[in-house]
Amino acid sequence: MKQIARGAEAVIYFKSSKSTIVKRRIKRSYRTTKLDEFLRKTRTKREAKLISLARRAGVPTPLIKDVDIDRASIELEYIEGRKIRDVLEEADGEKMEELCEEIGRLVGKMHAHHIIHGDLTTSNMILSNNGGIYFIDFGLGEVNKSIEAKGVDLLVFKKTLHSTHYKNEDRCWSAFIRGYSAEVENWREIIRRSECIERRGRYFKVRG
Repeated sequence: MKQIARGAEAVIYFKSSKSTIVKRRIKRSYRTTKLDEFLRKTRTKREAKLISLARRAGVPTPLIKDVDIDRASIELEYIEGRKIRDVLEEADGEKMEELCEEIGRLVGKMHAHHIIHGDLTTSNMILSNNGGIYFIDFGLGEVNKSIEAKGVDLLVFKKTLHSTHYKNEDRCWSAFIRGYSAEVENWREIIRRSECIERRGRYFKVRG
């Protein structure tokens, strides 16, 4: 296996013989052994469950090929394609809106089933070679019915537009909302909560 990425919680490997991705949560020495083992196993189970739930909700995700709880690892289908982050930087206006509207629709499907991704950045979305948008890395996700959790999820996406795609931020966000509102009944309430959370963050930042 070849290591292709390393994050705060996990190492990502590519297994070329099977064309799969292996995500393995790494041990953390600052935690007690028992706690570390518990957290790695629990988070691995939760992520595998969320990937499956999202797929059943109609959201493209890599197929799970194997889950090894003892090793805190998930083996996933390798999706050939490019990160949405890079695609948006090169796309013309029409294509950009089309992609963001589809992203909004897919996030709406997740939220309609109370699936919170937890890290909705354009780096965690892949435009596959067959044209579909796949969502990856549900490591910070959860199942949560609350408006607050959904509002936070949207704010994360909005912030990634601001930081990474700032030239077309408003256009992308408007297209996202068009797609999202088509799938979520109480979308206005969720947007309002997201805006409220954003204002709270600015208030505490100013006070700090």
